[in-house]
Amino acid sequence: MHRFIAALLAVASCASIAQAQSADPTSTSPPLTLDQALSLAGATAPSLEAATAAVRAAEAGRTVAGYRPNPSIVAETENIAGSGQYRGLRSAETTAGLALPIELAGKRSARIAVADAIGNRARIGTALAEADLRLAVTQLYIEATAAERRLVIARQQAGIAREASRAAGVRVQAGRASPLEQQRADVLRINAETAVERSQRLAEVARSNLARRIGQPLTGPLDLAWFGRVESFGPARPIETAGTLALAATRADVKTAEAQVRLARSQRIPDVTLSASARRLEATNDVAAVFGLSIPFPLFNNGKAAVAQARAQTDSAQALRRAAELDTAQDIASAQANVANAATTARNASGPALASASEAARIARIGYREGKFGQLDLLDAERTLSETRTAAIDALATYHDAKARLERLVAAAPSPEETNQ
Repeated sequence: MHRFIAALLAVASCASIAQAQSADPTSTSPPLTLDQALSLAGATAPSLEAATAAVRAAEAGRTVAGYRPNPSIVAETENIAGSGQYRGLRSAETTAGLALPIELAGKRSARIAVADAIGNRARIGTALAEADLRLAVTQLYIEATAAERRLVIARQQAGIAREASRAAGVRVQAGRASPLEQQRADVLRINAETAVERSQRLAEVARSNLARRIGQPLTGPLDLAWFGRVESFGPARPIETAGTLALAATRADVKTAEAQVRLARSQRIPDVTLSASARRLEATNDVAAVFGLSIPFPLFNNGKAAVAQARAQTDSAQALRRAAELDTAQDIASAQANVANAATTARNASGPALASASEAARIARIGYREGKFGQLDLLDAERTLSETRTAAIDALATYHDAKARLERLVAAAPSPEETNQ
């Protein structure tokens, strides 16, 4: 049996090396491309809305950080409602004025530095959300296109099974085959029709998932031609990990932590409050000026613990950055190898192997109808074709998924000009 299949594959390789899988039936509407799906998803993605809101919040925080302390209105009345000469309001002394806090040790500039670092991190977070959304949409698109390809193949296999069942019936009625062949063909047909139903449901679920992500129903086909394309990959090129989003985020976290250290240090220096008031003496109807200076005495909380906390957070951020450098370099190297391996597998599975299996099955069908091959030979050839087609679709899906994951890992961080806008 295996020699027979090997012979058929050899004949098929010589006869038709370029045969490929059939595409979905033509549709009146143009296919939805991956770029269009990404654009639609970006317009309605809650994750991008959240990231954009975080940027707006950081910008508002930058404005708040630049504000100086508000002055206070001071008013007090002394020497009232007492006894003797202080009875009633005859000896009252009323003071009214302003108290102005004065920030020392560069607290305002330190707050602004923290707010700027948080704003830069928020803008990098937006880029991260965009990259994550691109990966999620791409994976859903891959799943949907692969499901459609599997549905097309299942329908083709069902048609072939129905034709084989019809041919078996003709042979049985003509007395050239036993009824067992008819039963085998019927089992093959039933299994193929069941596979169509299963593939139909999976395709509907995959399309529904993609439709929910892009925010509108899918009424047309997907770009199956894109799914079948495999780019050529040469030797893996070294990628500078410093420019990736993952490391940009950790660097921004380090800068934020360092800014928090400077702010904690500045807050160890107490602020002073200057006051200027006018005092009116009710007994003599005289007015006098009153000036004051208030300085907090850091007896219990001198800010040392806050500085230690900020330094520890900086150490943690720096350690996470170093870990991210190692992990990113390792992940990119692994992803490059996965893409190269998947590309090789996809090209082989959807190229000569598929063409040979298709031609072998075609020859087996013709030979079976003409009585040259037995039914078991036909079933073996059809099984080989079905497995090869499934392997080709799986290999293409694996390739596109690996490529999308690599693109997510090497996604470039926004430029300093963009993060400082």
